Amino acid sequence: MFYEMRTYTVQPGKLKEYLQYFEREGLPIISRHATLVGWWYTEIGMLHQLVHIWAWESLDERVKRRAALLEDRDWMERFIAKATPLLVSQESKIMLAASFSPIR
Repeated sequence: MFYEMRTYTVQPGKLKEYLQYFEREGLPIISRHATLVGWWYTEIGMLHQLVHIWAWESLDERVKRRAALLEDRDWMERFIAKATPLLVSQESKIMLAASFSPIR
């Protein structure tokens, strides 16, 4: 099992709009393709950021499921088309759990 941590920077003043839109439109769609571990937004420090973590059994699984997500018309037309303009930047990191990590 490994985890993907994605950090998105949202346009100033658009955080609430993005969160509501993701919960309403994006989450039901992406949940067909990926397993959400957690979702946070910054309150102190670098503002206007969202951090979300997704669990994957293997890199092969991630490649296949992400490809299926990008082929999902609902995702591309109902969510991505409207959500992407709200973003300033996106970052993705693949993380492996240390042997002593409570989340493995």
